Amino acid sequence: QVQLEESGGGSVQAGDSLRISCAASVSTFSNYGVGWFRQAPGKEREFVSGISRSGDMTLYADSVKGRFTVSRDNAKNTAYLQMNSLTAEDTAVYYCAVTIFTVPSAYSRQNLYDAWGQGTQVVVSS
Repeated sequence: QVQLEESGGGSVQAGDSLRISCAASVSTFSNYGVGWFRQAPGKEREFVSGISRSGDMTLYADSVKGRFTVSRDNAKNTAYLQMNSLTAEDTAVYYCAVTIFTVPSAYSRQNLYDAWGQGTQVVVSS
């Protein structure tokens, strides 16, 4: 099955920006929708954003709408999450996952995903 690796996390100040990446191990990346999730210490993992196979449809959690932008480059087998105006509430380990499900409006459901990355940590200091 496809393997995923997140990268680009780090420690930043409130108001700063980061772009994190999700690289897939195989060239069939374009067959999958991509979801981004995050988990803060002591909290449940939550949905952040999702993008369809071709990139034509996207979905965002209300908490990040207007600040985060999801994108993908299928030629590079990579998805991205651009995070702007970061706050301490964004501190978490960020995970990407892939699904063969074709309806992006349902991408917030964690049980739809076939493979997960190991996560990349984002720390925002206020």
